[in-house]
Amino acid sequence: MGPHHGTRLGQTLPVRGFWKSPGWNAHHPRPTRAKDAPVQVPARRPRAAVPRAAIRAPGSAAALDRAAMSLWKRTIYKSVCLSLALLVAVTVFQRSLTPSQFLQEPLLPTLGLQKAQKASGHLVNPGSFWKNRKDAVTLTPMVSRGPQAWDVTTTNCSANVNLTHQPWFQGLEPHFQQFLFYRHCRYFPMLLNHPEKCSGDVYLLVVVKSVITQHDRREAIRQTWGREQESAGRGRGAVHTLFLLGTASKQEERAHYQQLLAYEDRIYGDILQWDFLDSFFNLTLKEIHFLKWLDIYCPDVRFIFKGDDDVFVNPTNLLEFLADRRPQEDLFVGDVLQHARPIRRKDNKYYIPGALYSQASYPPYAGGGGFLMAGGLARRLHHACDTLELYPIDDVFLGMCLEVLGVRPTAHEGFKTFGISRNRNSRMNKEPCFFRSMLVVHKLLPTELLAMWGLVHGNLTCSRKLQVL
Repeated sequence: MGPHHGTRLGQTLPVRGFWKSPGWNAHHPRPTRAKDAPVQVPARRPRAAVPRAAIRAPGSAAALDRAAMSLWKRTIYKSVCLSLALLVAVTVFQRSLTPSQFLQEPLLPTLGLQKAQKASGHLVNPGSFWKNRKDAVTLTPMVSRGPQAWDVTTTNCSANVNLTHQPWFQGLEPHFQQFLFYRHCRYFPMLLNHPEKCSGDVYLLVVVKSVITQHDRREAIRQTWGREQESAGRGRGAVHTLFLLGTASKQEERAHYQQLLAYEDRIYGDILQWDFLDSFFNLTLKEIHFLKWLDIYCPDVRFIFKGDDDVFVNPTNLLEFLADRRPQEDLFVGDVLQHARPIRRKDNKYYIPGALYSQASYPPYAGGGGFLMAGGLARRLHHACDTLELYPIDDVFLGMCLEVLGVRPTAHEGFKTFGISRNRNSRMNKEPCFFRSMLVVHKLLPTELLAMWGLVHGNLTCSRKLQVL
């Protein structure tokens, strides 16, 4: 209200001339009498005349009460109006400020991520980002470890057409040209996310590369070596499992398989999916996406096992192997290939043209069928990989990232990513006593995995146990 429509606090208003005598008591009024009645003064005890101001008309007490009530109502009304005016003013002032004035850290764009996760029912919690403004000013600055949520929400990637003018590019096969056209597109939005898998005390995170069409393999793993554990034993934390997926490679099948995958994820809640096509060359994308995800959501996970969805894993042996290891070690162990040479035969799945990699041999790397690494090293790998151009063979690319860090992978006899025997027809590849002693064996179909798991964990009698740990 304006200055001409009210009174200042403490100001007394004259109401119909009632407030004239400062000694008047509203609660104990003096006796009244008729206006024309004569004043009788006793002869023996003369008294002073009654002041005119004390003479009131009949019913003046009721009028006084009404006036007092009217003043009280107006005072309350003014207070309410003043409060509403202040509230509106504060609201307008707050909305005129930029959001960053109320945030301790800038709010990351998570709209696309939340939209993608709505179907699965698992939303990312970006943290308690609404901070008190005073706290935001007085807090001691801390070194940020990167984004606190997946910060890629849109796919905005165009082909690098400048390559078409290069003579060496024109001689490449179409799938290599396609890879090079989009090699600079490194990160894509998330469609399914489960950051809660890294909440609490997680000792071992089991991560499995899979494709959207291979539900039977994921189901077999959930029933066998991918079964989660609340404790790894010996006072260690939990064992959690995740599957890494892209989208269906065929456009006509994509919507159908995506619906099936969303239903599968609602049941199990163990799928990480990104919005890029699942293909052989995109396995490297899956590698760097997981490392980035791990760096964001899993600061305290001690160890990571990463493997394919067609391997046999012995979790008991894995945990026994890790019992004496520390998460701070540069631990990266698997079936290591030393001095491997690029394959130049075009009919081979792993063919690499000289224009893409001209050196005579690769750095040491572990076969992608399965390897084990410390959590601290995995988080450092994320930043090392970001310094390199993507390479179409994922396990070789990871070896290149290790080389950037100056870390050499360790070979271990318990990892058999080419089978117990490289001869596919060897009886050793079917012998459960060998599987009982191994950590990882590649490769088995879902029915073979279920059968071998039953044999290894049944009443199996072996003449001796191989000492591979």
